[in-house]
Amino acid sequence: MEKKRLYLSIENIFVYGYFLLSAVLFLLLASRSSLLYVCNNWDDANSYFSMGKALFNGKVLYRDVFDQKGMYLYFLYGLAYLVSHTTFKGVFLLEIILGTLDIIGFNKILSLYTKKRIAALLAPLPFMTIVSSRSFWWGGAAEEICLPIYIWGLYILLDYFKNKYPDSTMSFKRIFIGGLLAGLIANIKFTGLGFFFAWMALVWLAFLTHKEFVSSIKACVIFLLGMFVPFVPWIIYFALNHALYDWYWGYVYINVFLYPNEAMGGIFGRIYTMAKILYWLIWDNFMYFAFVILGLFYSLLKRNQKILTRFAAPILFAFMFMGIFIGGRELPYYSLPLSVFSVLGVALCGEVIDFFLAKRKENSMSGFGVKDILISVLLCAFSTIIIYFTSMNIPFLAETKENMFLYRFRDEVLTEDDPTLLNIGCLDAGLYTLTGIVPSCRWFQTQTLDVPEPENNPYKEQDRYIKEAMTDFVIARDTYPEFIFEKYDLIDQAPYSYSGYDFIFYLFKKKQ
Repeated sequence: MEKKRLYLSIENIFVYGYFLLSAVLFLLLASRSSLLYVCNNWDDANSYFSMGKALFNGKVLYRDVFDQKGMYLYFLYGLAYLVSHTTFKGVFLLEIILGTLDIIGFNKILSLYTKKRIAALLAPLPFMTIVSSRSFWWGGAAEEICLPIYIWGLYILLDYFKNKYPDSTMSFKRIFIGGLLAGLIANIKFTGLGFFFAWMALVWLAFLTHKEFVSSIKACVIFLLGMFVPFVPWIIYFALNHALYDWYWGYVYINVFLYPNEAMGGIFGRIYTMAKILYWLIWDNFMYFAFVILGLFYSLLKRNQKILTRFAAPILFAFMFMGIFIGGRELPYYSLPLSVFSVLGVALCGEVIDFFLAKRKENSMSGFGVKDILISVLLCAFSTIIIYFTSMNIPFLAETKENMFLYRFRDEVLTEDDPTLLNIGCLDAGLYTLTGIVPSCRWFQTQTLDVPEPENNPYKEQDRYIKEAMTDFVIARDTYPEFIFEKYDLIDQAPYSYSGYDFIFYLFKKKQ
């Protein structure tokens, strides 16, 4: 018995080591937060980093500094800031941790469909298709932070419908956990809540098939209670800082009522626009969508399944897609959450492998041996090679500090003691990160928001900051107001190109 326990312990160490190694190797190449890249100057990721930095330096978010995502995103980026104040080393560590959780979750899902050994060997493959895709973008997106939450939510639901339905209803404990996961999404980027709306609707329908209406209502209450729990720390935080309204205004009001949606011409126009979006998403991210499509059709067509079991995954996918794209806006990284369904296509591959192993009378449940170590090494190497040839970020490996203008701007800013900075013309260009400056203005970056109230309008407020020379330096992209020369001197400028766009960045210094 002791030998068996020791063997299982060694096996688990190998399996989880394989998952961790895969996450590290894949992200080293695919994420520009990694140590192989000179920096991750994606404006969104740097904005999150600046917000997290501000949070851990005593600023009240939304009131003292503004961006429009949720608090757990900024909290996690704040933890990354504690690892390294002026680099994305902490963000890369965060990505590795979350990526490993992604792969562990994929392993749990695959284990529902195929033998333990095959599931473990295949678990990193969905993650490879995700990080090599265009929707992974530069690394560090809010959608990437959400992936393990969706994956574990998907596992809980699939496990129930595959192994327990229709014999029993889902336990209230698991429903509460589902609510917790939904609450986390609600406090990161709530457009992804369509997934959990469908999740709970399916659970509720399962209760109704058992004619347990009262229990179904209780289940909904327990789900909402679980969903409420992640809000509690932030209710306390904003209440203590007398900023509950600022939280509502900055996260709910702005995103629901002021964040621009595309005009789509009624319900049919909306359906047409979303269908067109899905079509282009499939072609832009074909590697993981090939597995998504394969897996969803297999779920629908698999024989000897109850109807809710057949439709569970497709319904989750449909509601997730609608929640994200109902407004008609499409940016490459918006579709990243849809990639979690790629695991279903990989599960079909696992079942095929199991079938052929059974025909050859090989035991795919046997423990890991030398052959499995070799297979895992080959799969890891093969996946890394695929990422190298498919990731959009690989060309940026050639960048150096010498040819990256931000490092020259950084050195010029740091000639001043305790400098302050304003970023105009775009979201955070990355200079706050490299200099370690904590934003000192609420609208520390330019937001594409047309706020009607003058005191809350980002453009008018940034003009005021410049007129009053509230910061020592101003970094601008492409354009700047002419009156800036009344209080500032232009001390440097640099061209920069990425993703097919050409920009010019300007650095201004306050006149003495």
